[in-house]
Amino acid sequence: MSATIKLTLPKGRQQQEVFGLLADAGLRVRATDQEYRPACSDARYEIKLLKAANIPKLVEFGAHDVGITGCDWVAETSADVVELLDTGLLPVRLVAAAPLGVDPFARANGAPLIVASEYENLTARYMRGKNADFRYVRTYGATEVFPPEDADLIVDNTATGATLRSNGLEIIDEILRSSSRIIANRVTLADPARREAIEELVLLVQSVLEGRRRVLLDMNVAADRLDAVVDLLPAMKSPTIQPLHGQNGYAVRVAVLRDEVHRILPAIRRAGATDILQSSIQKVMA
Repeated sequence: MSATIKLTLPKGRQQQEVFGLLADAGLRVRATDQEYRPACSDARYEIKLLKAANIPKLVEFGAHDVGITGCDWVAETSADVVELLDTGLLPVRLVAAAPLGVDPFARANGAPLIVASEYENLTARYMRGKNADFRYVRTYGATEVFPPEDADLIVDNTATGATLRSNGLEIIDEILRSSSRIIANRVTLADPARREAIEELVLLVQSVLEGRRRVLLDMNVAADRLDAVVDLLPAMKSPTIQPLHGQNGYAVRVAVLRDEVHRILPAIRRAGATDILQSSIQKVMA
């Protein structure tokens, strides 16, 4: 009988993107806004939704076998877990920010600085590194509204910095960079059956992420232009080349990085490729 895997997923900001990633990997999770134990299309997985901040320690304790959460919360909780995959999703920076044009460390004058944050431990490490006396205020969202009246600076995550700027704040230090990671319990990974199921999950997610990075290009190329076109194609290994009906040239298929398409298409067109088609890729397994 297949091993049952207790999988915990983040509820809130990360939820829909994580659900979409798993759906593309073949694991459809169905949940309403009120549900915390949604059904999964793969019966091997028992899923529970939790706040991202709670996931690392609960995976460490073995309440769940595997989880998806931001590495900022792994660092904040010092959770003893195994990181299996950086998905690269929902990238943020954990930063220290203060009112525009103000250096809080220069104006402290020996008085403790008030620092507002959801990240108590990372804030303490940061402030110790600055050799600064401080008082910590825990926030529960909307951290950016605290300065200047209620805090001298904040430690918070940001994707673009737009929210900080709109509240009159500027970044004074970057503490760490975070994204959604797949983490696992160490004891679970020692069980061959459960480890196999988890490794299958990671493999499928990796294939989806790689598929999102690439597109498939199909084209026709005359025989006398084949070498010139192929030389321009950065294939994963080598392009697939097949003769066209009637021996009038070749059909060429290749997977290329999505970010390179804008450069490749004009170049291969000039080199002699015709009937060029671009299509998306669902999964890539090398």
